[in-house]
Amino acid sequence: MTAAQADLQIDRPTVADGAVLWRIARDSKVLDLNSSYSYLLWCRDFAATSAVARDEHGEPVGFITGYLRPDSPRTLLVWQVAVDEAHRGRGLAAAMLDALAARTAAEHGVDTVETTVAPGNTASERLFTAFAERHGALLEREVLFGTPDFPDGPHDPEVLHRIGPFTL
Repeated sequence: MTAAQADLQIDRPTVADGAVLWRIARDSKVLDLNSSYSYLLWCRDFAATSAVARDEHGEPVGFITGYLRPDSPRTLLVWQVAVDEAHRGRGLAAAMLDALAARTAAEHGVDTVETTVAPGNTASERLFTAFAERHGALLEREVLFGTPDFPDGPHDPEVLHRIGPFTL
């Protein structure tokens, strides 16, 4: 943990965090923005498989939403990763991902992380490649959803990144 991360706390989101998480996602200008209602539900129903980073005042400054794959319960699917602009460049996304992987491994036996990354999203590519390297895990990539799969296109393909098994 860096000095910039030392004053941050990483824990589970609560419903009270939902509106702030929605704003962080909106302000990222790169994430697909879901409805504010969906962030409230996510903070209620998937808090155990999600993470929020809080500043020294307890305010959310970053988050990861995720869920356990129903047909593969040892796999954590990371849905979104976002860090407030004022806190970027400090390794916060990596710290949240490591903390979430450790928590879900301990609580649910997770040993694999999956996510999708659109081509050209170099920040996410670096985040997940570095996670695999830090944890000695294999990283496999394949197109999960191609451009023609999206009804509201045009949409870049979503490339599945499967990382695992990992050890913490």
